[in-house]
Amino acid sequence: MPAVSIDRIENDLMTLAKIGFNEQDRGVYRQGFSDADMEARRWLMTRMEDAGMIARLDGAGNVVGRIGPEDAPAVMIGSHLDSVPAGGIFDGTLGVIAGLECIRVVQEEGIPLNCAIELVATSEEEGRFGGMLGAQALAGCVTLDWLESAKDSKGNSLKDAMAAQGLDHRAALHARRDPESLKAYLELHVEQGPVLEAEGKTIGVVEGISGVFKWMVRLIGKADHAGTAPMKLRSDAFQGLADFAHEINRIIEEDGTDKSRITIGYVQLKPGFAHTVPGEVDFTIVGRDLDPEVMKALAAACRRVLSAIARRHRLMFEYEQMSWLEPQACTPAIVDLIDRKTKARGYSHIKMPSGAGHDVQFLARVTDAGLIFVPSVGGVSHAPDEWTHWGDVEKGANVLLDCLIDLIADDKAT
Repeated sequence: MPAVSIDRIENDLMTLAKIGFNEQDRGVYRQGFSDADMEARRWLMTRMEDAGMIARLDGAGNVVGRIGPEDAPAVMIGSHLDSVPAGGIFDGTLGVIAGLECIRVVQEEGIPLNCAIELVATSEEEGRFGGMLGAQALAGCVTLDWLESAKDSKGNSLKDAMAAQGLDHRAALHARRDPESLKAYLELHVEQGPVLEAEGKTIGVVEGISGVFKWMVRLIGKADHAGTAPMKLRSDAFQGLADFAHEINRIIEEDGTDKSRITIGYVQLKPGFAHTVPGEVDFTIVGRDLDPEVMKALAAACRRVLSAIARRHRLMFEYEQMSWLEPQACTPAIVDLIDRKTKARGYSHIKMPSGAGHDVQFLARVTDAGLIFVPSVGGVSHAPDEWTHWGDVEKGANVLLDCLIDLIADDKAT
C-alpha cells in the first residue's frame, strides 16, 4: 500500500513556517496579501515545479499546480497558506503540504491518471478582508462590489492590498471554475478543537460545515446608583444578560442537537462604572448547527427567551441579525470514501461536524467535496502553540493519499 513520507512533510512544513515567523512571540504572520503571504506562494510554486507540476497564480491569488491530462477534469486537493496574526504552523498549510506529498507519491509509484490532479493553496482564507476570497472566487461567489469595498480591521482595502502585490482585484472574477473542470475536492485540516483528542480518535470524517448566525443584541434598562437603588426596583440590563446566558444549555437541549453551539463572545456594559447599575448591555449571540431547520429553531428560541427575560427585568429588547450562513454538507459519497479508507488503514475515527469555516464549504458548491480532520493537541489553534503530533499528520496524509488514488483511478463520477 503506497504511503507518504512524513520526513518530507515535516521538512516542508518547518521550512514554510519560517516565512512570516516572529521570533518574539513565536507566531506565524502571513496575513492575506502581505509580503510574507506572497513569499510563501512563490515558494510553493517552486516546490510544485520541482515535483513536475505546471504551477500558476490565478486572478484571486490562488496558487494552482497541475499534473495529468490537459483537457481532463481534475481532482483538486489542498487548503490555504495565509495565517491569522501570531498563528500556528499547521492551520491550512498542513492540507497544502500533505497534498504536495500525495502528488509526489502518485508520481513515484507510477499510479496511472484517469484524470488530472490539481494542488491548490487558496488565498485569504482567514478573513482579513471579511471572507474566504480564494475559495469564494473558485466557486464564483464574489462580486465586483465586494472586491472594491472590502476592508480589513485597519481600514486597508482589499483592492489596494492586491495591487501592492501586483494583482488586479478584478481578475478574481475570472478565477471561477466550471464544475465540469473538477471531479472532486479533498481537504486535510487540523481539527482546531478538542473533540478528537478527547475521544481518543485519530481521524475526523467531517460530515459538513455548520451554518452560523450572528446577532447583535441590546437590552436597555435604567442606569441607577448602585447604593441607593433597591434590588427589586432595578431595571438591570446585566441581570438580563446573565439570565439569558444561564438559559443557553436549556435552549440547546430543547431546540438543538449535539452539534448545536450558542456563544456569547462580546459584551459591553453601559455606562460601565463599578458603582452604577448597568442601564444597557450590548452583546453578540453566535449560533451554529449542521441543520438549517435547527438553526431556525435555535434563533426562534433565543428570541422567545430574551423577550421573556426583558419583561421580567423591565427591559427593552432589540437585536440585529448581522449574518446568516447556511450549513454546507460534504458530499455523502466522499464522506463514505474517507470513512472506508480510514477503516482500511485501521485508524480510529469518528464522523463529526466542523464548527469552523473551511475552503471546502465553497468548493462543495461546485464539485463533490470532503474534509478530513486530524487532532489538535489541547484543541489549540490560531496560536503559536498550535500542534499536531507527527504520527497523526502521517495518518491523515495517508488517508488523503488513499482517497486521491481511488478518485484518480476511477474514470466514473463519484
